[in-house]
Amino acid sequence: MSYNFFNTFVRLPLFLRVLIIALIVIISFGSFVHLLEPEQFPTIFEGVWWAIITASTVGYGDFVPKSVPGRLAGMALILTGAGFLATYFASLATAAVTKQNEFLEGKADFKGKDHIIVIGWNERTRGILRTLCTNNKNISIALIDESLDKNPLPTMNVHFIQGRSNLDEVLIKANIFDAVKVIITADPNKGELHADMGSILTLLAVKGLNPKIQCIVEILTSEQVANAKRAGADEIVQTNILTSYVMINSISSQQLVTSFLDLLNQLDKRNLTFKPAVPEVVNMNFMDLSHLLMKEGILLLGIKRGEETLLNPPHPFTIIHQDQLIVIMNDN
Repeated sequence: MSYNFFNTFVRLPLFLRVLIIALIVIISFGSFVHLLEPEQFPTIFEGVWWAIITASTVGYGDFVPKSVPGRLAGMALILTGAGFLATYFASLATAAVTKQNEFLEGKADFKGKDHIIVIGWNERTRGILRTLCTNNKNISIALIDESLDKNPLPTMNVHFIQGRSNLDEVLIKANIFDAVKVIITADPNKGELHADMGSILTLLAVKGLNPKIQCIVEILTSEQVANAKRAGADEIVQTNILTSYVMINSISSQQLVTSFLDLLNQLDKRNLTFKPAVPEVVNMNFMDLSHLLMKEGILLLGIKRGEETLLNPPHPFTIIHQDQLIVIMNDN
């Protein structure tokens, strides 16, 4: 019994062990001085109060032992209790600093729910995190990366997890089970093929732990798109296609490319999103619906019907119940 108690005690954090010892010393001396001088300390509470004030070296002087044994007890208390209290506060401060360093260095588990997990650190990730945090102050984000030594955005609501994203223990530290979405970016330090293979391996690990979570994956090579779909990617972003489009069209029409890039920049200030086709708009044609939404300050770009995306479909085009409207809305 005593061995089990001692074994449990030594496993406690240092500041808790020191606090328990300090409390035992203070209560013991408070009870002892009450027995020595019941006139000066009528109750054990007064004795404990005196012990706390004496051990903390505050010394209010409202309760003072008069007898020699009582003063000897006070001296012993100062020599023992004050040391334990000082050690307790020092260990408490050390624990706080250690905990803060764990958060900065990505060693602390994420305890939140309904958050977004972003995997991989690069300039695209920086832009994604800044936009997410700016557009939604209440959003919680867990960033996983093995190349960083500390949180790159400590002033934002970003919890950093240091480690390899294809390991179960790292994903569990990011609370993959309660996350709502995962964004996997390509590793810029690897070749395109190896980066895609790493992204797909991470995707498999994510889906293995949480098959229902929505995953957005950046794929660089077209031949790996099919593998990403097989691995369970819900959305695939092919950044090289956009880059190729900009570079090819810049040869023939610089003004077109400039306007296109300006359009992308302006989308940061607006909300490009999907809206479900509510019953009121079902069976309307695309042109009439576009005019109706324009009166509300909403720009209708196209329709997502199943796996097919139709931008500015030819007239006449009738809206059906399963359609998703691709629209741009002002933030305000």
